[in-house]
Amino acid sequence: MMLSVENLYKSFGDTHAVRGLSFSLSGGDITGFVGPNGAGKTTTMRILATIEDASSGRVEIDGHSIITHPERARELVGFVPDSLPLHSDMSVHEYLDFFARAYGIRSEKRRSLIDDLEEFTNLTNIREKLIAALSKGMKQRVSIARALINDPKFLLMDEPAAGLDPRARIELRELLRVLSRQGKGILISSHILSELSEICTSTLIIEQGRMLKFGTIEEVTNHDQPTRKLIIRPLSDPEGVSRFLVLEPGIENLVANGKTFECDFAGTDEDAAEIVARALAAGHRLVEFKFRQQNLESVFMNITRGEVQ
Repeated sequence: MMLSVENLYKSFGDTHAVRGLSFSLSGGDITGFVGPNGAGKTTTMRILATIEDASSGRVEIDGHSIITHPERARELVGFVPDSLPLHSDMSVHEYLDFFARAYGIRSEKRRSLIDDLEEFTNLTNIREKLIAALSKGMKQRVSIARALINDPKFLLMDEPAAGLDPRARIELRELLRVLSRQGKGILISSHILSELSEICTSTLIIEQGRMLKFGTIEEVTNHDQPTRKLIIRPLSDPEGVSRFLVLEPGIENLVANGKTFECDFAGTDEDAAEIVARALAAGHRLVEFKFRQQNLESVFMNITRGEVQ
């Protein structure tokens, strides 16, 4: 299952919101959609959800064009907007039932489906509450439940963690991991970059509607870096380990930091494995030997300028 975007453009008069975006998402992937305010993230998601029309370009979901077959695309996509529209006179259960009816789901199957969704999203105990009386976190759960009614293959989530307390954000992360394990592809925009790094398999960074970087978290954070930070913690004999490390090829700027050593490493994973093998052969016992990835936040700050359109 693949969602493919090629050379996507969207203009509003003289404002070019999306400029030549091309990327693809697969089922089971969680892709973080990152950019400054006004970068074009929401517009892109609304196009993928068939809410907005593209000015030009191609978007296909499972081989179906969202332009020529939007009804098929809507069967495969669930959209979670940045805020749940207020329905002051509807309860949680009534709201989900309304959308299930809109999808043409018949009575027996509809009741069973809504019960399952309420249990899955932890809404069972508040199903009779009015939506207007819910907290931000509970409204987000209702929005996710609504987006899952048609069992979509892809979920588009626009700032779902905005305004959530720490517990609600943790619960949201766990829910996304479950959905990913079910094979659903997830495109999620957020300004909380540290959390995206924890749950995403890839990231897409845009500014002024243009793509700046796209790839796995590791590819994006390590791209164009001549060296990588290496963290080494010996079990004992730190002085001996220090003398050993300074003579090893690729080790640069070795610094002691408490019980660990940090250095820049200019080498491949295979080169690093050879150092570990030589250290063990020399009798040095290592508790930790790992690379520290460049932070997604630092990548974002380095490649964006904070400009809006």
